[in-house]
Amino acid sequence: MSGASEKSKDTEDVQRPLRVLVVEDSEFDARMLVGLLKAGGFNPTFKRVETASQMDEALSREEWEVILADYNLPEFSAPEAIKVLRDSKLDIPFIIVSGGIGEDTAVSAMRAGAHDYLMKGNLARLVPAVERELRDAEVRVSRREAVKELRESEMRHRSLIENASDIILLLDSKGLIKFVSPACEKVLGKQDQELLGTNWFDHAEESVRDQLRDEYSRSLHQELINFSFEGRYIGLNGDSRVLDATAQNLLNDEAIEGVVLNVRDVTERLQTQAAIRESEEEFRVAREIQQHLFPKQSPSVDGFDIAGASRPAAATGGDYFDYLYTSDGQLVLAVADVSGHGAGPAMLMAETRAYLRILSRNRDHLGEILFRANNMVGEDVGKERFISMHLVKIDVKSKIIVQCSAGHTPGYIIGEKGKIKAKMKRTGMALGIMPDAEYEVEDLSKLEKGDIILLLTDGLAETANKEGELYGGQRVIEELHRNRDLSAAEIVDSVFEAVANFSGGGEQEDDYTMIVAKVL
Repeated sequence: MSGASEKSKDTEDVQRPLRVLVVEDSEFDARMLVGLLKAGGFNPTFKRVETASQMDEALSREEWEVILADYNLPEFSAPEAIKVLRDSKLDIPFIIVSGGIGEDTAVSAMRAGAHDYLMKGNLARLVPAVERELRDAEVRVSRREAVKELRESEMRHRSLIENASDIILLLDSKGLIKFVSPACEKVLGKQDQELLGTNWFDHAEESVRDQLRDEYSRSLHQELINFSFEGRYIGLNGDSRVLDATAQNLLNDEAIEGVVLNVRDVTERLQTQAAIRESEEEFRVAREIQQHLFPKQSPSVDGFDIAGASRPAAATGGDYFDYLYTSDGQLVLAVADVSGHGAGPAMLMAETRAYLRILSRNRDHLGEILFRANNMVGEDVGKERFISMHLVKIDVKSKIIVQCSAGHTPGYIIGEKGKIKAKMKRTGMALGIMPDAEYEVEDLSKLEKGDIILLLTDGLAETANKEGELYGGQRVIEELHRNRDLSAAEIVDSVFEAVANFSGGGEQEDDYTMIVAKVL
């Protein structure tokens, strides 16, 4: 008994305390959620509320780390709970756990402020979702603290800059120092006693001394009133400092009788500019490399006109599209989206591309390809990222297609008159979330002449205009149908252009990627 007690105590010690506010009218359901959290490694304490006033009071009296909310309650709802949370000005992860809500309703709730939604019949994602949202909340707190510290630091530095002077020097015609301000000690580590009576240019690096003397002397002989020069000087601890000097010739002024130099240390500024140029070049090369990973040309298939393109939000992106052939010789259209954008997702995209190409060459079942890709990618992505992927396999002779989607944005088959003949929905979870996840293959109706297959990533539909309105999938479909008489490549370009115009020139927030396949 003693050993069992010690083991239980050790288990409790490693459990993370968690304060949970449950918006739920069922005590049983609330305790079930808390039990799942406890089984997942948390040590939760919770409070159940079922009205707006109860929730408002709970938020004002206690601190909570996560909110789990049913969508519909007799006197309350998840959208109303989101409004109560928003009015409280608190940043608490809000996860909807519902018995069954439509995809449009769930998306609307996410736009309103919910961080995730889960179905009560499938709570396997509860613990990972809570863990992810807790991490994201910590990141947001850290970001706010960093911004606050940055603003305070900027105010301090502004005060220092406003109350400090650049190095002020008074030189004679030969460059001998007649006066130097205390700021010189901060830059070069030399006090005025060391500098007075010495030649200012003797403190420059030996390689530029003669050049600086010549510039100074030539400017005086030309009787220039104002001139400038830049050179490297030996600073504190023997380091090299780049000093930019602006000179005013007052040798003929009886009150001054000398040349006044205002000297500024520009070393860090030049280093930053060099770093920016280097970074820009690195991103240019990275983008160029990534673009080479995309298909160089569309497949030439009798009876089809196929084209695809990707436009990253940053220099490099996390979207992917490809044309693959399975072991039975059938064509597969592939689109994928790594969460986030930038260099990290771009590297993961390249890795996923390699996996997928190897797997497709040796297999013909889309579900098995995604099953194995999920396990391979899952070892590399960690808990921070995931990959959604959509595969559509075409028998080019029979025009029969099947599809398999790992948590990806739905694709469509658009008929000749613009009607949606099929919406290709998710048939499994995104890659990298759960090992050994199964992926169902969906058989679709036979393609007909005039049909268009549309595959895309969510960046297109989720582009917002200046009023915050989203472009939406319906507009993508309508734009495609308006231009269906164009080539597949021209249709892709037209959609990209329409989305860019809709945003009103705003910054692209997410990657744009799509494939269009016309049945001729």
